[in-house]
Formats: sequence, C-alpha cells, structure tokens
Amino acid sequence: MTVGTFTVEVCYASDAVQFRRALQVPAGTTIEQALALSGVAQEVAEVDLSTMQVGVYGKKKPLDTPLRARDRVEIYRPLIADPKKARRRRKPSSDPAAASTTSA
Repeated sequence: MTVGTFTVEVCYASDAVQFRRALQVPAGTTIEQALALSGVAQEVAEVDLSTMQVGVYGKKKPLDTPLRARDRVEIYRPLIADPKKARRRRKPSSDPAAASTTSA
C-alpha cells in the first residue's frame, strides 16, 4: 500500500450475481469514484447507478460521500415487497375465534 491510499470494497448481490471487488484508492475518494473504478456498472448489466441507492455498511449515503479505509460500498436493489406488509402477513392471527376452533 502506498502512502495516501487505502483499501475499500465494492459489493453488489442479487439472486443471480455476486460482485465483490477490493480497490486501492487515494485519500478523498468518494463513493461515486470508487464505483466507477470498480467497473461494477459495466460488468453487471442489472446495476443502474442512476436509480439504485448506495451506502456504506448498511447505511444509505449520497454518492459524494468521502470514503475511509476499509469501508464497504454497497449497492442496494429496490425492494420487491413492503417489509411491514410482509411481516403482517406472516404474523399469526390474534383473533380469539380462530384460536378456539383448534381446542376441543
């Protein structure tokens, strides 16, 4: 590692594709610059950086965010289901009438 550079990682995952690349970048590199250096948009057809959100370690960040050593830049896919609605569908019914049909 040369002076003034550090390692970051760019990650993207879907059902079909896993992309993970470690990069040596100079101090002051932004998320947008790291994404460009990684080549993810060219290698993974489904990645559209103009519409997808990005972040560092699970926290959404703007593209102009400067990176620090050992940051992991993540590209987030759009949600296909609302997590709150999905949780409500999985939750067992609290209706007493439904519970009484099983006891006899």
